[in-house]
Amino acid sequence: MISMADIDQIEEWLIGQALSSPDLPAMFAEMCERLRACNVPVDRAMLVWSALHPLIEAEIAFWELGGETYHERITHDQEDSDDWLQSPIRAVLLNRDPMLRRRLKSPNAPIEFPLLMRLQGNGYTDYLALPTHFEIPAIRAEIENTGIVVSWATKAKDGFTDDALDAIRYIQKRLALAARATLESQISRTIADTYLGVTAARKVLDGQIRHGDGETIEAVIYYSDMRHSTSIAELLGPEAYLQYLNDYFAATAGAVQACQGEILDFIGDAVLGVFPTDGQSQKAAVRKAIAAADETRQRIKAFNTRNSALPEMKAGIALSTGAVMFGNIGVPDRLTFSVIGQTVHAAARVESLTKTAGSNVLMTQDVAAFATERARAVGDFELYGFSSRQPLFALE
Repeated sequence: MISMADIDQIEEWLIGQALSSPDLPAMFAEMCERLRACNVPVDRAMLVWSALHPLIEAEIAFWELGGETYHERITHDQEDSDDWLQSPIRAVLLNRDPMLRRRLKSPNAPIEFPLLMRLQGNGYTDYLALPTHFEIPAIRAEIENTGIVVSWATKAKDGFTDDALDAIRYIQKRLALAARATLESQISRTIADTYLGVTAARKVLDGQIRHGDGETIEAVIYYSDMRHSTSIAELLGPEAYLQYLNDYFAATAGAVQACQGEILDFIGDAVLGVFPTDGQSQKAAVRKAIAAADETRQRIKAFNTRNSALPEMKAGIALSTGAVMFGNIGVPDRLTFSVIGQTVHAAARVESLTKTAGSNVLMTQDVAAFATERARAVGDFELYGFSSRQPLFALE
């Protein structure tokens, strides 16, 4: 017997979850356990939601009685897999059905999905896929009913009773409210991380959103710029050049990320990366920046080997270290979170000298001090903003 008083307690718990920042898979698993305790015979359930993420298409939380709950992320290139193409959840979304139910015990039940055949073979008697729509920033233009989809399955002898179905529908709407609050928070973090970088995103989301908010930090700056970009863009045309440019960023910005640095900005075809020294020694941060320069050269060489028919990819890279101001710049209602200061200016000036200094990677003296075995002096140069000529070093 299902008690609505017990269902109301689950509702109250979900409201509390919506007001906090729950882990969605863990919350879903606990909700399923609570439903079981209320005599709703759920033996298997799966929660699916779309993700606004540059790499992830959707996420899944799967719960089964007596098993471990798992959380899976589906990447964009996995959406054409056989499992997804033959999924009853996909059918519900594409057909915009309010519900898909299959009584697996019935000999006349349509078992048109491979999943249902497996469930039937494992003793399940009833299956329900139920979408709950809510407004959220568009994830995919061709699927307008954004929200969640939950599949429910039972091994109860007669399947889900009407009371059980009513309880599931009732609770799923409350689950959707809690999920929406969590997903909107996740989307905010994803957008901030993607467009600002992790460190800047955390500062902005922590409230540093006023004009002038910021702090001075010690960091190593990585600055790279593409060679001959104007002529390459003219030769390739807009679409081919866009792909070429993204391949260039994969070699440069991708190398910074691979070496635990952070991308702060893309300035045309230039990349501004930072390796903060917070929590580590200056030597460790310099080593990571040098590793990023090495990785960049290796990736560019590999690209040129694979794409001999394309214009040769070349880049100049500069490394400098020192104090930088990390904070909001711009106008009060249109800001960007970036680094400014002489260390950044030095990197940009030094990079321009890679065209004439005989090396595609140049370092300031403070960086070279931590790479003495690979640093080759190339001379003293006048750098705008510096009172005296500055020694520069090539990375051998």
